[in-house]
Formats: sequence, C-alpha cells, structure tokens
Amino acid sequence: MKLWSIDGNAQKLDGGAMFGNAPRALWSRWAAPDEQGRIDLACRALLASPLAGRTVLFEAGIGAFFEPRLRDRYGVVEDRHVLLDSLAHAGFRPDGIDVVVLSHLHFDHAGGLLAAWKEGAGPSLVFPNATYVVGRRHFERALDPHNRDRASFIPALPGLLQSTGRLELVDSEHSRTLGDAVRFHFSDGHTPGLMLAEIVAAHDANGHPHGGVVFCADLIPGRPWVHVPITMGYDRNAELLIDEKKAFLDDMLARDVHLYFTHDPACALARVVKSADGRFSTTNEVPALQARPLAA
Repeated sequence: MKLWSIDGNAQKLDGGAMFGNAPRALWSRWAAPDEQGRIDLACRALLASPLAGRTVLFEAGIGAFFEPRLRDRYGVVEDRHVLLDSLAHAGFRPDGIDVVVLSHLHFDHAGGLLAAWKEGAGPSLVFPNATYVVGRRHFERALDPHNRDRASFIPALPGLLQSTGRLELVDSEHSRTLGDAVRFHFSDGHTPGLMLAEIVAAHDANGHPHGGVVFCADLIPGRPWVHVPITMGYDRNAELLIDEKKAFLDDMLARDVHLYFTHDPACALARVVKSADGRFSTTNEVPALQARPLAA
C-alpha cells in the first residue's frame, strides 16, 4: 500500500477564529496573518491504494462548489477544482476512487465531493463509483444542524450521498467496507460524531494496532493545535475537545501512530512527541507524500 497527500483548494480564514481564545500575539508566531487578519490553510486529502483491496480517499477538501460571492467570503483561493487536478497528477481518475471516508460533512472537508460551480447548474457528485463512509451520529447532525454550525453544512449533500445507494454510516471501530484495515475514533468537541480514521499498519505482541497513520481532521487541524490548550473558535465544546485531544495524543504516542494534517499548509505528516513537562509537539515532519509506503 502507498500513500499520497492530495492537495485541494487552499483557503484563507480569520486567524482569530482558527485559534479560539489564543491572543494574536501568540498565534501570529505560528501562522502569519495577511492585511485582513487571515491565515493560509490547506484543505488536504489523503489517498491510500490499495487499502483493503480498494483505492480510498480520506476527505475531499473544500472544492470549488461555491458561487463566486461565497468563494470570496470563505477565502477559497482557486476557482478550479484543485483536488481533481491533484488526483490526476498522482495518476488517479475520479471514477477510479472506490471509497471516500469523511471525518465530517462541514463544507471545507466535503465540498470537494461536488463538481465545480457553474452558472445555472445544480450540485452533483464527482466520484461516480465511490462508497461514502461517514459517522452515523455526525450524518444525523448534518440532516438537522444546530443554528451554531448550520452554515458549515452543504444542504444538498446528505441527500446526494443517500441517493447513490452507496452510503455506509459507521458507529463502531470498523466499517463494513474497509474492515480491520481502518480503525475509527470518535470525537464530539469540534462537532458531534467527528470520525478520525486510522490506517492500521501492524499489530503488537498483544494484538494492539501499532504504527500506521491517523487522519486528524479538525480535532488537530495542524501542528500548532497539537499543543493541547489551543482550540478553534469553530469548535462546539472547547473544554471537551481539549480532553479528547489529550487522550487521543497519548494513545497515538503510545502506539507510534503518525498524525496526518488536513489544514497545515506546510506539513502533511508528523510523529507526535511529549516533553518531560507533558507538552505535546511534533517531529519527523513531512510536507507531502508521493507514493510513500505506509511503514516508511
């Protein structure tokens, strides 16, 4: 099995929103803001093939589905569908994607499922043969969002996924589609039912998964958020997220699971380390993956 980092459309968002209650004097050392106070963000997907005998895409980024006015509002940089260009560069076509795993359905993680905006055209899916794997509790949230995060969802998307007949809703550690090859972790601090996918590399002498890669989604969007107290203004429950993140990082450290970041513009993959005083950080940082073996 090989891994590719697949860039989607880049985004610029308000740094204060991305760093919650951290002061600008602190977060601007990690991410330099532009004249509007926005920081650069990636919307990076992960491709694994063959995984459980399939070509699997983890997330789809923000895509290019927004009309021009909303594209500008949400800081989407390019007007073309960058995810599809990146897949082609890696040697893959949309009709060759067998499975798409979605941590959640916020538009910056699932918008890339849709074709680029065109005047007068309705939304349509770009992966004609894919099975879509989504956490059950989060899918239910997407069907009936709270007012706090309603604007983060694409209203037509749940129905489009259901209409394919290839939607699998997951509420346990493993899915029917991917079996033991992928282990799921769930989190509620950012959004109810956020689903974090761990690609399992091996098992230790006690039968526990060891090594591998976990897609951190919005539990840990990038390296600055590895520091446990740092959360986003977009998070539903910052205190809960902090507790979840600490337990998650302790687990990944103990089992030597690499972290994969979707929003870090300069780092796709890293290992987590912990200092003597209990602070988490990263090492062995990798900016991009190009047909990288899982065990590398």
